[in-house]
Amino acid sequence: MTRLILRPSNNHLSSFWSDNLFDDFFNDSLFFKNNFRNEFTPNVDIAETNKSFDFSLDLPGVKKSDLSIEINNGNISISGERKWENAKNGKNYHSLESKYGKFSRSFQLPEGINENKIDAKFTDGILNISVPKDEKKVVKNTIKIK
Repeated sequence: MTRLILRPSNNHLSSFWSDNLFDDFFNDSLFFKNNFRNEFTPNVDIAETNKSFDFSLDLPGVKKSDLSIEINNGNISISGERKWENAKNGKNYHSLESKYGKFSRSFQLPEGINENKIDAKFTDGILNISVPKDEKKVVKNTIKIK
């Protein structure tokens, strides 16, 4: 098995703590203001088969046009935004448990992948990415026992 390295890209505490924490508390905007800043971090499942690494991201309410996938120096980065469109629906929310905002997830890929054949499909709020292994670069050595 090859190890993928997760590099967290969201620091949830940084959006809560600010220089004006005391002021924010008394103007009643602390909790609503911070509910929408960098809070949405999609869940990611990663599986490995003999032929590929398969990523599955839960992205409910995200539009395909708001997603981006990039490969750079052996890293795959998936970013996008789940937008909150309160202005369009005219509702007055009393509770809001859904998370919104920009997100970015990055993973360091192992050597021996074929970057030219990466496949991504977005269906029903699930982004599936298949990163195939390069069969030419995957070398299996058998050691003869003497």
